[in-house]
Amino acid sequence: MAAATAPYEAVGDGMRRRDPDPAREAVQAVTIPLVVGIDGSEASLEAVDWAAREATLHAVELHLLYAAERGQETADVLGAATGRVEETAPTVPLSTEVRHGDAASALIDRGRNAFALVVGSRGLGGLSGMLLGSVGLAVAARADCPVVVVRGTAEHRGARFRSIVVGVEEGEASGTALRFALREARVRHCRLVAVHAWSTSAGARTDPRAPAWYALEARRRPPAQVLDDALRDSAAPYDEASVTRRVAEGPARQGLLEAASAADLLVVGARRRKGHMGLQLGLTSHAMLHHAPCPVAVVPQI
Repeated sequence: MAAATAPYEAVGDGMRRRDPDPAREAVQAVTIPLVVGIDGSEASLEAVDWAAREATLHAVELHLLYAAERGQETADVLGAATGRVEETAPTVPLSTEVRHGDAASALIDRGRNAFALVVGSRGLGGLSGMLLGSVGLAVAARADCPVVVVRGTAEHRGARFRSIVVGVEEGEASGTALRFALREARVRHCRLVAVHAWSTSAGARTDPRAPAWYALEARRRPPAQVLDDALRDSAAPYDEASVTRRVAEGPARQGLLEAASAADLLVVGARRRKGHMGLQLGLTSHAMLHHAPCPVAVVPQI
């Protein structure tokens, strides 16, 4: 009888779970992983649960990254996170890594070759569950790949609503985010709600002395056309996805939060900053990261 193969193998400062199918393992070896940051907190374990399900949906490796101080014991944190993966997605390819130094920098560096980065949402003081921790905000603002901040109730984290919401802006900034959201809706076999929020000055509608910015506003496409054009440009590869269009008059923050109240995932885009490192997270993206009732994906514009 052949000797049993050990389920894990050492890789650098971490480990990697072997796949019993050699052919499948060879394919996974050349794919980029879904990376989740862990630190032993309950928030990071909730992120692990979410990421394990996401890795299963997309058939990618799950990579647990722990940024620890030198000399710090890591076995307990790695063991707890690995145990959660074993419970949630026992067949997903799994690897772990320990890095020493700043957690945000370690995640951002790893994100240069990642399917996505997943982090937990940290509460501050008595506002637990509402405010995002500094690591999550730094990663969302600077990573080269999509970043998912796992937040909200168990109901929202557990994909029970079968709905994904994506914010759509006028222009090209939302194209990558929309394609990301369409792909998520396809693998989850759920509906996508595309939200475009708009507002105009009530006085400017009738005042002939309206400022120049209103003339520019008036020449813009109607809000419904913004959605139609964005979906036409992005949805071709995802014809099977069920898409609901929603035009909301008022602040984007309000429209997205209302839509996200019955969503499993909220997707927003982030522009590249010209001449600077990182992304431009607007007020709306900041508000979603801090207050959304469900996990939030920040997708950089390509």
